[in-house]
Amino acid sequence: MTQPTMAQPQATQPDVTQPDVPPPRTMVYDGHCHVASTDFIPQRFVEDVVGNVHRRLQAQGADVPMRRLLDGYVAQHQDHDADRLVAEMDEAGVQRAVLLVPDLSLRMQCPLSLEEMAERHHGIRLRHPGRFWVFIGVDPRRGAKGADLLDRMVDDYGFEGIKLYPPCGYSPSDKALYPYYEVCAARSLPVFVHTGPTASSLDFDPAHPLHIDRAARDFPSVQFILGHGGVTHVDTAAYLAAYRRNVYLDIGGFAGTSALGGWPRALNRLFRLGISHKILFGTDWPLNRMSGGLTRLVRQVVDGGEAFAGVRPAEQALILRENLLRVLPPGSRPVSSNRPGSNHSETGA
Repeated sequence: MTQPTMAQPQATQPDVTQPDVPPPRTMVYDGHCHVASTDFIPQRFVEDVVGNVHRRLQAQGADVPMRRLLDGYVAQHQDHDADRLVAEMDEAGVQRAVLLVPDLSLRMQCPLSLEEMAERHHGIRLRHPGRFWVFIGVDPRRGAKGADLLDRMVDDYGFEGIKLYPPCGYSPSDKALYPYYEVCAARSLPVFVHTGPTASSLDFDPAHPLHIDRAARDFPSVQFILGHGGVTHVDTAAYLAAYRRNVYLDIGGFAGTSALGGWPRALNRLFRLGISHKILFGTDWPLNRMSGGLTRLVRQVVDGGEAFAGVRPAEQALILRENLLRVLPPGSRPVSSNRPGSNHSETGA
């Protein structure tokens, strides 16, 4: 969950899908999604994001009322049961996705408690069997009770990883997180760590990827994923992924980057750094939902030509699905095939 860029000026336009764009011809897992629901997003977070958009539009001479932008953002976040997300996944040829559930509640007033969000995401998985993995949020300031709660949620719901949101005011190498990492080590759960910019009222310094280094060394059996690491602080995230055996990065939010030459060229540079075995594909849905939805984004990466130019098919497969499977707990990895035209031909949790 990061600051959107490209899509905001269109925030009040109607939802647009692209059914005329055929899905890619390869199996894709999206390792970075959120349920687009105001039930899971603090009002303060929404106001921060929309306020940033409003200021940018004003500077560009567009007099769009703040209220109109807020209403547009809220309207795009009414997919409370992930029905729309699943429909877009079907159109895009995305077999499965990771749902990230950040715990912002110790920093912002949230509509639901962490326990309620966990139960709701469990219900979403029951509603859409075989389509989602869930990484549940933790915050070290919950102490030992929080680690016990994580243990119970994994027991009760079978969640496959945890999500950290350091901008809430802590380092991902804070020793208070070590009891949580011990749970992750014992259960083979990966740790997804937000890096880079976020809502303006949160802290940016803890979101630098170097803050994961101590934890990655102290817990060599735990797999750490730098969220947005392929989009922000790319050089730092890339060398961590290259030289720390248990550090990966994801490209969530790639279509919102303002990289020189455009995001396909930026991704191509990343994909050709020799770390394709450590990069996870992710969109950060519903970010950039207004710029064509999942189908157009996935198609532009897989079949667009530029992002994967010079990248061998075996390396493409690592990025699009295999690396995610490598970091997931063994029992949650589906048995799947990559036959052209196959659709959800999987078994497993």
